[in-house]
Amino acid sequence: MISVNTGRGRDAEWAGRLGRTAIDKRPVPGPVTVGRLGLAGDEQVDKPGHGGYDQALYAYAREDLDWWVERLGRELPSGTFGENITTGGLDVTGALIGEVWRLGSAVVQVTSPRIPCAVFAGWMDERQWVKRFADAGRTGAYLRVLEQGQVGAGDPAEVLARPAVRVTIAESARAYYGDVELMRRLLLVDGRGSKWDEIAVSVLGRAAPGATAAVGAGPGPTGTPGG
Repeated sequence: MISVNTGRGRDAEWAGRLGRTAIDKRPVPGPVTVGRLGLAGDEQVDKPGHGGYDQALYAYAREDLDWWVERLGRELPSGTFGENITTGGLDVTGALIGEVWRLGSAVVQVTSPRIPCAVFAGWMDERQWVKRFADAGRTGAYLRVLEQGQVGAGDPAEVLARPAVRVTIAESARAYYGDVELMRRLLLVDGRGSKWDEIAVSVLGRAAPGATAAVGAGPGPTGTPGG
């Protein structure tokens, strides 16, 4: 792991309906306790939308941050995307829904991609950010905590298990935006986030068999960390 990042809530005019956000995450030194609902010292302002057991942590790959550095022409320190865990050498975009990782002494499970929302767009202040982030497919991953523990910068991050039914983080985002076949496959994945069943009702209900919807036509945001 490159860094472990936490943040506290603050008022912001661009922070959506609540006018408050904790998306500004900064690296913290030393080991940090990982609980069932997230990192010690970290705040999630809109808990119903952006927290809970299935979104206890948000991980983003340093490699994907560097990809954005090249395209945005600006520095993106670890934590800029609101991630709690900035990984190195771990393929987050190619990770499978239901995949199990060990982070430090904690064990976590991949549950869903990050769906960009207005808070993230306001924080980044980049033109058409929601669409650009969605189109790129480098969403990062929300994590469920299976075993509590501690994490710190420099700790190993390793894959412990993968589910039999394979849907990657990138593919799950496409399912969210309307890919019917991927959504049907996702519903077979053990360990998926609990919100997927509700999202599937919307996706499958509005699409003809085999049809796909354009990016931006999803059923509604699943959450932005710290939002």
